[in-house]
Amino acid sequence: MAILKEGIKAPAFKALDQNGKSIALKDYLGQKVILYFYPKDDTPGCTAQACNLKDNYTDLIAQGFQVLGVSVDGVKSHKKFHDKFELPFPLISDEEKKIVDMYNLWGEKKFMGKTYMGTTRTTFLIDETGKIKKIIAKPDTKNHTEEILAAWNEA
Repeated sequence: MAILKEGIKAPAFKALDQNGKSIALKDYLGQKVILYFYPKDDTPGCTAQACNLKDNYTDLIAQGFQVLGVSVDGVKSHKKFHDKFELPFPLISDEEKKIVDMYNLWGEKKFMGKTYMGTTRTTFLIDETGKIKKIIAKPDTKNHTEEILAAWNEA
């Protein structure tokens, strides 16, 4: 498994969104993509992150960005989370952990003294040619849009 870094081509994937529709990263060539990985639907940090992106979605679209969320939750869980918070962007289901593995984001985590395996919250900013322009490790869930725009502009 290759270590992902800025300047290389983002690993290609194809998976189902919250509606069971097939989505492939290649469908977004020619557009700027915010590909954000989050641990679990409808948890406090993941909800804050998704809602921050939702609240700023019009501005992101106006600046040419497309937003894609990815977690290892299933299609039904994504549908419920998507509908509950009226998210305007797709949530991609990665139940088999193929995408998180490609992006090297499945690993050991610690929470309240317990160690477990899970998805490392990370955002990849992908340019119009499909290359990783910026990687935001441990994003600020409540101010993620500002963080994304600052990172894109400094890259």
